[in-house]
Amino acid sequence: MKNHDFAKLIESIKQAGQIKHGHQRPSRVFRYAVPNIRAIRSKLRVSQNEFALMLGVSARTLQNWEQGRREPEGPAKALLTIADKNPAAVLEALHSR
Repeated sequence: MKNHDFAKLIESIKQAGQIKHGHQRPSRVFRYAVPNIRAIRSKLRVSQNEFALMLGVSARTLQNWEQGRREPEGPAKALLTIADKNPAAVLEALHSR
């Protein structure tokens, strides 16, 4: 690695630390909309308990998502987005286990 590239890498690591500690604002922030979970569940025609099992979360967590008290994160959010766009694929994939 060239010295110039290494110096840029070190600088970016320092900036990341400053952002993490709130001393600097990030240059850009990505936000992803949370899909309408109740509508997705309705498309799939499953109960809250069934949908929670499909997603690998508790029924209480699913209720909190549907009522807006909490938001899904990470893989759950990704799976919900896929389920919103292609519910049949999700049903096929999850029921073929």
